[in-house]
Amino acid sequence: MAGIYIHIPFCKQACSYCDFYFVTKADNKVVFVDALVDEIISNKDTRYTSEKIETIYFGGGTPSLLTLTQIERILTSIRETFDLDLNEVTIELNPDDVTKEYLAGLKSIGVNRVSMGVQTFNEDLLRFMNRTHNADEALKCLELLSKSDINVFTADLIYGNPGQSLDVLALDLETLLRFDPPHISAYSLTIEPKTRLGKQVELGRLLPADDDLVEQHFELVEEKLKTNGIRRYEVSNFAKVGSEALHNSNYWEHKNYLGFGPGAHSFWWNEGEAKATRWENKPNLNSYINRNQSYQPELEYLDLHALAEERLMLALRTRKGISIDELNNRYNYSFSEKQLHYISLKAKENKLIQNESLSLSPSGLKIADAITLDILTA
Repeated sequence: MAGIYIHIPFCKQACSYCDFYFVTKADNKVVFVDALVDEIISNKDTRYTSEKIETIYFGGGTPSLLTLTQIERILTSIRETFDLDLNEVTIELNPDDVTKEYLAGLKSIGVNRVSMGVQTFNEDLLRFMNRTHNADEALKCLELLSKSDINVFTADLIYGNPGQSLDVLALDLETLLRFDPPHISAYSLTIEPKTRLGKQVELGRLLPADDDLVEQHFELVEEKLKTNGIRRYEVSNFAKVGSEALHNSNYWEHKNYLGFGPGAHSFWWNEGEAKATRWENKPNLNSYINRNQSYQPELEYLDLHALAEERLMLALRTRKGISIDELNNRYNYSFSEKQLHYISLKAKENKLIQNESLSLSPSGLKIADAITLDILTA
């Protein structure tokens, strides 16, 4: 099964932490949708239509800035081009864009999962993040979502903000849990160099949150959600049983996916081949809309060794981990004596769980990236 990602680049304004590609001028949405539909249809009768499509994900940017008619047109072009066996169609939205009618319209055109960017209910932190919505709008949206016919909704939270206390985070979690969400994505704030926050740190005007406090935030999130039956299944993702994100799992498990829109990424690997291909559309809306033969993405080829290391890195961020047989058979990868020694040490420290599969314990997940790096460089 494969997935499709649709990048909608429009935003009302720039969030202070965001380094995704976006534009804040929305006057060319019509011609953008024209170009997007053309790009999708251009794949008709190619090798990329050989697999059934299981998931579709509208990300951004802010997909909810598109009209229902525009979203339906995009979905129709996908149905006319690809062989679908859909289990999940997700759209990201901002709370200030949502109405009861909009949610009902999304459901009627085939969307069955909504991802809402709450981030926090604290007004000071919302201003710090330069979000377009306020706390009341987020609460109203959650109320609408919890009463809608959408099968699953998920909400994003950001912790580890400068000046964010444990009490503020606890209140965010308690407020969100009142709406009984089936899925929550909780991210530690990452300050990227080219963002507004990155520039403030570079100029010495902002100090990132202390690492020890961020770790306490991490533990509080897991504890609060686990108590409410929402368990961590990936470092940043939590769900009730059966509500895990299928599309994201495509990425983690090296399933094929195609990305459409400016800045969208794609990955394709035919089983049995010694290499996979990854490519990215140029993150430029004007070039995308006016693209010609010169608008060609740069291709990256990954051999089995590179794929194995990437798969291990992604898998160890999940509770499921990865089976040793998969590493051996799918990637022709086996651990060296030094790697096995390190894995054994971490297992004795209760950081790693080693049997027929390799996965990280809850304490190991806190330092997943560091453990993975140590395994790969042992």
